[in-house]
Amino acid sequence: MKKYALVLFSFYFILTSCSKTNTDNLDITTTVSPLDTAEVDTQHFMWKAMNFWYFWQEDVENLSDTKFPLTEEGSIAYTEFLESYEDPETFFYSICNQHENIVGSNNAIDRFSFVSEDYRELTQALAGVSKSNGLEFGLVLIQGTEDIFGYVRYIIPNSDAATKDISRGEIFRGVNGQALNLDNYIDLLFGDNDTYTLNMADIVDGEIIENDKEVTLTKFEGLAENPVFLSKIFEIGGQKIGYLVYNAFTNEYDEDLNNAIGELKASNIEHLVVDLRYNPGGSVNSARLLSSMIYGTNTDEIFLRQRWNSKIQPQLSDSQLIDYFANQTPNGSAVNSLNLTTVYILTTSSSASSSELVINGLAPYVNVVQIGETTTGKNEFSITMVDDYDNSYIYNQERENRINPDNEWAIQPLVGRNENADGFSDYTSGLIPDIELEEDLENLGVLGDQNEPLLARAIQQITGTTSKTDFTVKMPAKIVTSSKMFTTLKNNMVLDKPIEITPN
Repeated sequence: MKKYALVLFSFYFILTSCSKTNTDNLDITTTVSPLDTAEVDTQHFMWKAMNFWYFWQEDVENLSDTKFPLTEEGSIAYTEFLESYEDPETFFYSICNQHENIVGSNNAIDRFSFVSEDYRELTQALAGVSKSNGLEFGLVLIQGTEDIFGYVRYIIPNSDAATKDISRGEIFRGVNGQALNLDNYIDLLFGDNDTYTLNMADIVDGEIIENDKEVTLTKFEGLAENPVFLSKIFEIGGQKIGYLVYNAFTNEYDEDLNNAIGELKASNIEHLVVDLRYNPGGSVNSARLLSSMIYGTNTDEIFLRQRWNSKIQPQLSDSQLIDYFANQTPNGSAVNSLNLTTVYILTTSSSASSSELVINGLAPYVNVVQIGETTTGKNEFSITMVDDYDNSYIYNQERENRINPDNEWAIQPLVGRNENADGFSDYTSGLIPDIELEEDLENLGVLGDQNEPLLARAIQQITGTTSKTDFTVKMPAKIVTSSKMFTTLKNNMVLDKPIEITPN
């Protein structure tokens, strides 16, 4: 009988009604258990799952197979170890490999594993549904200080922000009358209060000066963001250029993506600019589909290859480790492919995970002209795990009644890396653009406007004609973080297909 494990390329895990997850052959029983009297269900689940699946398991002393022997003394020592961490979140990060939450981002090996108190909240976020006011923004540190200001990147349609007097490029300096700084911005912008008032500001001679404008925004449950934000065609110098703003790899909108590309194809575009500036990632299959729409439906050509830890890798065949380009969507629609030999992709430091996967996966086949900033550098994948021992801790929506009812925690540990057809995966420092151009806070432009600086630079590269746009950057948007980094999924990359595992 075949076994199935559904794997997520960094940050979530989905099973549909036709995809079963059975991992009976995976041996997770040969490690120690705590004493029966101990109340450490959450920590025990985390340790067992990490001991088997974690990519760097062999490098973490406290996850070693020999750390706690299968003896009474071992159980006592293991129980004392688990009980020494009252907070499950602290425990989780303590057994990650030099996680940035512990040692700081400059020294971190694992920057992206994370934990959630509520697996239900996590799984809702997988579908692009969240509690939000619809304002997507970046936060910038004022040079030489610990003060922060924000700038609007875009507004999600049908959101509260879409009904208010606020738009891309506007600046805010405070919240509820308090100036933003490194100590308070999380509480003020991402705290428990669903409603807050932004104190707006202007850029005057390179300085952020508050004005009298205020904008009150409220977060509502259930906001669904269609990541296909904008699709447009430009006819310049006798050439047709397609432009697509795609803000997340959310597989619920794969048909919308395919339809948008289909419309561009029907218009006989000759060039394509894909704007991934604010796209932190998502479904790996959606990345595969977008790449196939750009390059071709060549189902015998490798899009990516997975690398797991030494416990998992030997159990998988090459066919199980390799993902090929696609010729149809999950709904069975034929993929609309442009069959391009060159594509222009706009990036910032917020472009991550599946965004980078598109660039890296296409590189062996297509001339990818990357314009903008160096990307995040997220090339690892992860699995969503819950306290379901009989399913090797892998989350399966159909098995929610099997999850330990006393433990609602979920973990999202990194369990491997992906590489392209050439075997390249070494981009943990980010993918460097061919044409460097930072966003300018004094001239952010309007998305879809031919004179918006990054789009204008791509058009110039395509047509070879000099643009009227001045590409001098007066105030670069060097962000500290962005609103998307405070969503449940953050930088995510998800492989939403079953991996077949046969018994040894």
